Amino acid sequence: MTKAYLEPDEVDELERRATCLRDQLLIRMLFHLACRISEVLAVGVDDVDFDQGTVRILHLKSRVRLSCPSCGARLSRSSIFCSQCGSRVEEAVADQTESRRMRNVPLDRKTLEMIRFYIKHGGPVSRNGKQLLFGINRHHAWEVVSRCAHDAGLGALVNPETGKTRGISPHRLRDSFAVMAVRRDGSTDGVRMLQEQLGHASIGTTMRYRKVAGQELEEWYQKLWGDE
Repeated sequence: MTKAYLEPDEVDELERRATCLRDQLLIRMLFHLACRISEVLAVGVDDVDFDQGTVRILHLKSRVRLSCPSCGARLSRSSIFCSQCGSRVEEAVADQTESRRMRNVPLDRKTLEMIRFYIKHGGPVSRNGKQLLFGINRHHAWEVVSRCAHDAGLGALVNPETGKTRGISPHRLRDSFAVMAVRRDGSTDGVRMLQEQLGHASIGTTMRYRKVAGQELEEWYQKLWGDE
């Protein structure tokens, strides 16, 4: 039966299939930090606070804003005519903006000790004056996770919203953490803590994991009928 997410023991097996300490740590951090792949790959040695047990995460997000070349009104990607001045849009003006958000997230002691060991044995890579833990690109990271999933015999996962199957990728580890967290603590406070860990701007995005994590609708419906 195709599943929607990985169980923690399956992520452990994924980690065991790594062929080097760097790849093992990469998989572990993707799951235990529950960060986006771009965020994990941006983590440097100086971002790890061993005393506080936290990791500083930088989230960069680029947005492209399209506007009418005639009046400057904002346009959607599918706009043919400007809703403000009525001009036909031959070529919209694109302005790119970048937002930066920083957050400090907790990390378990075992993973912190793995990072310490990794640093001590020369794992980090220097890039543009910063000591990055991994020094690889997104495609390489995706290949690491995909290869380990194949070696572990883990099949594809189903998207609970679309029903389509998808391979095991770095983002699926983030999803698996979120589902595990909601299953263990689905309270309002628990979901808000998960929102902070995941770095979601809106709690509505985080709430989607409650639907994936359990059988809330079925349990609610059964409670309506009592013991009938």
